[in-house]
Amino acid sequence: MFTAPEYETLREKAGFRWYVGSGVYALLELTGTPLGAYNLNPDVCIEVFRRGRPLFRERFPDAEHISMPGIATPAISYGHVNGLGSELLFPEEGEVAHTHIYDSLEQGIRALSKPVDFATAGMAPFYLDFRRKLQDAFPDERIGFSYGCEGPITTAYEMRGDGLFYDIMDFPDLLGEFLEAVCRSINEFWAFYAGVLGIPTINPNGGGLCDDVASAVPPRLFPTLVLPYWDLYFRGRTTGTRSAHVEDLRPEQLRFLEEIGLSSFDPSISARLDPKTISRESRVPFTWRLGSFHYLTMTCDDVQDWVFQAVADGASSVHTHIEAILCEEEHVPKIDAFIAAASEAKRMLDSGATRADVGACVSPEGRRRFWGTWPD
Repeated sequence: MFTAPEYETLREKAGFRWYVGSGVYALLELTGTPLGAYNLNPDVCIEVFRRGRPLFRERFPDAEHISMPGIATPAISYGHVNGLGSELLFPEEGEVAHTHIYDSLEQGIRALSKPVDFATAGMAPFYLDFRRKLQDAFPDERIGFSYGCEGPITTAYEMRGDGLFYDIMDFPDLLGEFLEAVCRSINEFWAFYAGVLGIPTINPNGGGLCDDVASAVPPRLFPTLVLPYWDLYFRGRTTGTRSAHVEDLRPEQLRFLEEIGLSSFDPSISARLDPKTISRESRVPFTWRLGSFHYLTMTCDDVQDWVFQAVADGASSVHTHIEAILCEEEHVPKIDAFIAAASEAKRMLDSGATRADVGACVSPEGRRRFWGTWPD
């Protein structure tokens, strides 16, 4: 039985942490491998990890603070809808795309009422075999399975395309029926996915949601068109804590994070938000991300100011991911600056300093920039 967090003390209990992650795009850059070949050829994928990880560690030797990409099948967020009939499209260079499959809500409701064997549908057999080949190549490592699914509203968009935005306004009641069917289907796919990884379908510790398109639902409709279906989604995978990644939320939508009972929130790339705004509008602990593209116009001092100001304004975590553009040598010192500032912020807080004390580390120029002229 899910119990909502105690928000009066949750952020204080969350403390502060930070991390520097990385994605396979860094390895693709370092090895000169086209994304399309990596996505569809297990031998190419294996070679990317074999050649790319030593090159990555040579470029970023701080193994204590910078994690390398874990070995997994190519990242495809549309495994669920592919199993329902959406075609996956693989450009030679560029992200995987997919086709929209339902011309109307009624068609979708009828289609989703039919049982699906997700283990044999779409490209699941191909990527299950892909994973087996990765496991044979790296027998001592745990191999991820990135043939996944998204949250309810994003999945509805994957199925309906731009028609979803008309549905929201024109047929909200029928859309609710469709979203309930979408959630049932997502949870059935999740049961298949969890079985592949050998994890519980219902995790008693916690579960996460990724639902970026939910930000397109007007705040007045969140209580009827988003929250009930987030709840169905979470009930299909956890009785424990709830976390969510939703990009591009508006400040007036942040209050719903508590209503659904989140214990952590990742806004990722969200131009309408900043740490001060999130702290003001919600008591949910949140992480704040420095995107790889942001580094292109930042100095090392800018990066340090960014970290200190985010912490001062309430972020429970700061993080960054090393992707292709950060593999250029000129950006490596900026990653070092992120690590140094985040480490210092944590040291200060763990030693009894306040967030205001951390904010005092921000330069005068940084105080003017963050967040009034950020991200410009």
